[in-house]
Amino acid sequence: MVWGLVFTSTAFTAAPDDRVVFPDHVQQGAMVIGKVPPGSRVEYADRTLRVTGYGSVVFGVDRDADGPAVVKVTPPGQPARTVRVDIRSRDWPIQRIDGVPPETVEPPPKLARRIAREQGRVHEARQTSNAGIGFTEDFTWPVTGRISGRFGNQRIYNGTPGSAHSGMDIAVPKGTPIKAPAAGTVVFADPGLYLTGGTVLIDHGHGIGSNFLHMSELDVKVGDTVAQGRVIGKVGATGRATGPHLHWGMTWYNVRIDPLLVLQRSER
Repeated sequence: MVWGLVFTSTAFTAAPDDRVVFPDHVQQGAMVIGKVPPGSRVEYADRTLRVTGYGSVVFGVDRDADGPAVVKVTPPGQPARTVRVDIRSRDWPIQRIDGVPPETVEPPPKLARRIAREQGRVHEARQTSNAGIGFTEDFTWPVTGRISGRFGNQRIYNGTPGSAHSGMDIAVPKGTPIKAPAAGTVVFADPGLYLTGGTVLIDHGHGIGSNFLHMSELDVKVGDTVAQGRVIGKVGATGRATGPHLHWGMTWYNVRIDPLLVLQRSER
């Protein structure tokens, strides 16, 4: 349990079992953990959130979200309460990346159809999530190295504008073991996606997931349960990559969140 480490204020003051606790503010791209009375109904962004047996809930704030985040909490046998979490904006620098294969920037129709099919499979894997509580752990670095690409940066590939970067790139040698940053279940594993190469998705529960791209080897398969620190594969340069590195992305369902912010929570 990490409540004392991450929450600075409460939205409501009540008896301990009736507390509704969320941070006053978060940054764009944040993972937000709250505390509610067990058995509460919690709604955010047109979703009903899972609540752990001890009252933990979690959701993600998109890169481009503006505030406040409005959360509706209905404790058992009590009227609904509304919590507003201020969302603070961030600056998103431009990052230019040259030397990537041209067909990965402007793929011909046949490749574009393949990419769409593959990304559709990844999208589908994120639509559901189990009741695991790996998301409550203090996340650790999957590899240790220099950050070569930051979440949210606007990317330009070979002079052509691309989408914002969806994760954090960590530059390390090919073959470096990749460790699960928190416990979870492998929900996707494919060694040969066109854009992202060797790709693994781990569901940490309640919608929070990690994705690992450009891997040279995969040491897990769909359905595997992994503990924090388990080696899931090795770093590579497969897919659209100019050199060996690990792309580590995080999501709440299909909302992209910033792994570095999650790590900073754990380091408090």
